[in-house]
Amino acid sequence: MTGHYKKRIYQSKPFVLCKALIKKMHSHNYLPNAFTNVSNLNQQVLQANYAIRGPLTVLAEEIQKALLEKPDAYPFQDIIYANIGNPHQFGQLPITFLRQVLSICQYPALLDHAHEPWFKNIFPSDVVERAKLLLKGTGSVGAYSDSQGIPIVRKHVAEYIQERDNYPCHPDNIYLTSGATQGAKLIMTLLITGSSEGAMLPSPQYPLYGALMDLLHGKSVLYYLSEKDEWNVDVEQFKQAYEDESKKGTNVRLCVFINPGNPTGTCMSEECIEEMLRFAKRKGLVVISDEVYQNNVFKKKFTSFRKVLCDLETREPDSDWDKVSLICINSVSKGQFGECGQRGGYIDIMNVPSFVKDLILKLATIDICAPVTGQLLVDLLVRPPKAGEPSYKLYSQEIENIHKDMEKQCQILYEATKRMKYVTCQEPHGAMYLHPNIRLPQKLVREANESNIEPDELYCLRILERTGICLVPGSGLCQKENDYHVRITFLAKGSEYVERLVEAHNAIINDYEN
Repeated sequence: MTGHYKKRIYQSKPFVLCKALIKKMHSHNYLPNAFTNVSNLNQQVLQANYAIRGPLTVLAEEIQKALLEKPDAYPFQDIIYANIGNPHQFGQLPITFLRQVLSICQYPALLDHAHEPWFKNIFPSDVVERAKLLLKGTGSVGAYSDSQGIPIVRKHVAEYIQERDNYPCHPDNIYLTSGATQGAKLIMTLLITGSSEGAMLPSPQYPLYGALMDLLHGKSVLYYLSEKDEWNVDVEQFKQAYEDESKKGTNVRLCVFINPGNPTGTCMSEECIEEMLRFAKRKGLVVISDEVYQNNVFKKKFTSFRKVLCDLETREPDSDWDKVSLICINSVSKGQFGECGQRGGYIDIMNVPSFVKDLILKLATIDICAPVTGQLLVDLLVRPPKAGEPSYKLYSQEIENIHKDMEKQCQILYEATKRMKYVTCQEPHGAMYLHPNIRLPQKLVREANESNIEPDELYCLRILERTGICLVPGSGLCQKENDYHVRITFLAKGSEYVERLVEAHNAIINDYEN
């Protein structure tokens, strides 16, 4: 835990009051409980850092409350939460087909009115058929489902994957999860048992994986993405990082890839994926491929790790490719759905022994089941309306419009970075973020060091104070030392906030230079 986080805890008002309470308890001759002493708590929780919703986000929320009470308290009217990929928060409308099906599943009594004109005007026939099918498979969205997930939904996920990659996929290898997070947690909980176990994690990275490694007391082994090479994996450094850590006695058990990248937006090439799989086979590494942005692609193309592994098994049938364990993750939170709050996702596993599959199910059983409405959304993700069905035209139009809007906003923000002093930015292939590099003035760096915070965190604080735009400092995403970045979503609509960002950035740089 870095110094400024310790300072936040140990000098916080609750902690000061806690020490006073302990003193009072002792004076009354009874002992405090474990919560009254921070040293009693799980130190791995204190160690874990999830920068996406870190101290800057907490401050942004406090400013938002202040603006409600006093609208002129700051030189802006609202907070732009550009720290998180949360599409509906930025006004993206839900897909009509999804909410129509969910409405009936949530309130099946609507079907009693299926013969009435108003019902037929709201709910097309294919919506009714899908809702009935899902209700038959679940019984009720208020009931627990199978811990592995609703069977009919797992069947549809397997069919979707088979159609996408042109290779067989079996429903028994599909586990429905509470978003992508639970899927990653299931696998990493099985593999990481303590400080002697390691995982290869990208730098920069979505901080979920680093936080999970901290909670599990494992060793994060960083491999770098090359900014000058469009954020592709630096293959030689990847291999060297593995070898160096192995020599220290760390048992590196898995490697994590995010494709398309978060925060970089890069789509990995088939050649790079193949090289990573070959390395994983040689070293006996389990591979996790986080593919939640596979439908958010604007340039190049998305290729799944699963397809490349199946291609290798086909081309090289006697080369032990069936020994490479692969877990692919997807979610309804991203793509054009943006249903973050519904918490739906799945993992697709390949080449995993049956006893390990039983243990994955055992862990899933402890959580009982993923939210049932989230599971239903997974079904709608992998089995959308087909051409000729009543909902197809509107569904396709809404999906296309969201995709175009997102690509447009991406381009607006990307072009704006060219007008920001000391900023360079790789154009993303997809996902929901830009990850610009900022050459910060030495005066700002010194001030940050004196305040015991990271320089890019201080920069983000200055941006927040001036604009109401909440960013994520690259220091929270495991960037290289003395290399400064921010992650910013391009989900907010329009260009006004972009101009606000450009103006504030240039003013801050000029202030610190002068």
